Amino acid sequence: MPDGAAPWVEGLTIGNVLRETARRHPDRPALVFRQFNYHRTYSQFDREVDEVARALLGLGIKKGEQVALWATNWPQWVLLQFATARIGGVLVNINPAYRAHELAYVVRQSDSVALFLIDSFRGADYFAMCGEIIPELPAANPRQPLAAAESPRLRNVVSLTDKPAAGMLGWKEFLKLGHTVSEQALAAREGELSATDPINIQYTSGTTGFPKGATLAHRNILLNAYYVGECQQFTERDAICISVPFYHCFGCVLGTLAAAIYGAAMVAPYEYFKPEECLAAIEAHGATAVYGVPTMYIAMLDHPTRPNRNLSSLRTGIMSGSPCPLEVMQRVLNEMGVKGVTIAYGLTEASPVITQTRIDAPIDLRVKTVGQPLPGLEVKVVDPGNGKTLPDGEQGELCMRGHGVMLGYYNMPEQTARTIDKEGWLHSGDLATRMPNGYYRITGRIKDMVIRGGENIYPREIEEFLYTHPAVQDVSVVGVPDPKYIEELAAWIRLKPGQSADEAAIRAFCEGQLARFKIPKYIRFVTEFPQTVTGKIQKFKIRETMIRELGLDDAAEREMA
Repeated sequence: MPDGAAPWVEGLTIGNVLRETARRHPDRPALVFRQFNYHRTYSQFDREVDEVARALLGLGIKKGEQVALWATNWPQWVLLQFATARIGGVLVNINPAYRAHELAYVVRQSDSVALFLIDSFRGADYFAMCGEIIPELPAANPRQPLAAAESPRLRNVVSLTDKPAAGMLGWKEFLKLGHTVSEQALAAREGELSATDPINIQYTSGTTGFPKGATLAHRNILLNAYYVGECQQFTERDAICISVPFYHCFGCVLGTLAAAIYGAAMVAPYEYFKPEECLAAIEAHGATAVYGVPTMYIAMLDHPTRPNRNLSSLRTGIMSGSPCPLEVMQRVLNEMGVKGVTIAYGLTEASPVITQTRIDAPIDLRVKTVGQPLPGLEVKVVDPGNGKTLPDGEQGELCMRGHGVMLGYYNMPEQTARTIDKEGWLHSGDLATRMPNGYYRITGRIKDMVIRGGENIYPREIEEFLYTHPAVQDVSVVGVPDPKYIEELAAWIRLKPGQSADEAAIRAFCEGQLARFKIPKYIRFVTEFPQTVTGKIQKFKIRETMIRELGLDDAAEREMA
């Protein structure tokens, strides 16, 4: 792209972009799902998206209505991502690890009118959980709108399988709804859309309360995907091994959208990360890029089949989610051959990437920094107390302004105003410093957030759930270092007088209600908490105590490094 020229995706919708890529590269591979024996070229993919888009119109989805999707990395996930965008529906991404308690909140808070879901995942019965939060479902007629007391906006539940539970439409039945919808009707809907329309709601927890729905527009995520792909020098000759989940921006923006913009192939090894499947997919399909958090790269490096795999096609990729230790980066470059792996930093509210290292960045910049801002984004470091911009080398809050800033949190104007100031700056809540060369280092977090294996966990959400246990009087949750997942959760619990509970009881209470990665690994029962004179719990002292008691000093030192 010539200096100063606008990206070709500027002003387009996601539907426009896919049509143009299918025109430019009709016979290039678009989708490869090894687990499902599913292969599509870009022309085939575009036609199949049309089929699903017409079915959504047949279901009665209007422009601007929310469509929730609760699934792992299935082909239907990508089809629905592009089909909802093609008709102006707003895709609501639901974490596959969520349980009934979390599912209910997201469906209701987002005002979703339809819910698409798989049947099960890792022993969790999705149909049963869906019936738990919608007790009217089993007796409902799937061809008539639901009348759910607790989810009044929800009209339809659709299984991605052809064996739905009572009250649900199956996938083939759903597709038949589009047979009576003309191409002209679809084209008319497409003509109503704008690049600045909301198209995606990504739920991201806050430091207090329940998750907030970051609302993103076509333009937000298309420009982010374009520049992230440019940093990796993508062309239609590339194939991206997407082993990260689609529900997260890492998968559905940096993965599927970036691929669609450049005409690259999306290679999905399995519905969730399996190192052996990822390695096999890279070898079998000549993947040129691979995505993952550091723990995923470690798992691939250490897998016994890796030394015998031909990974010579790899040249680039993204490592994100948590800092990468030097020794891991060296192994990725030397043993996997990913010489051009990049480091990306961002947050969901930023669509998501704010800074990224370039493909030829020296190794020390890839392990000590999170790169430079993407084109079109302004980044500054400010004093959290007075908002003044700080000079290079001084620690403050990282703020960003530009095309990546979300439209806002869905139905949460006060929280939006606290995150995006009147001048349009998005406040990340992360502490950072800017180096003289324009690279940024993330030095800490203002937000009380824990990153476990790339999953963002906000202790307040866990605390509020544990408060619902009848024996719990007070609770505080913190993150502690972990050699495998970078961080793990630790909970200190004070019981009500006369009540009793043990670790097994607390974990049993969480099972089926919280995602497994949110269940504290360490549980301690205490009679008091370290507090300030004003009664505020001093979480840093809890963390220090746990590190000392558990002998995690070495892990803590590695985390700080």
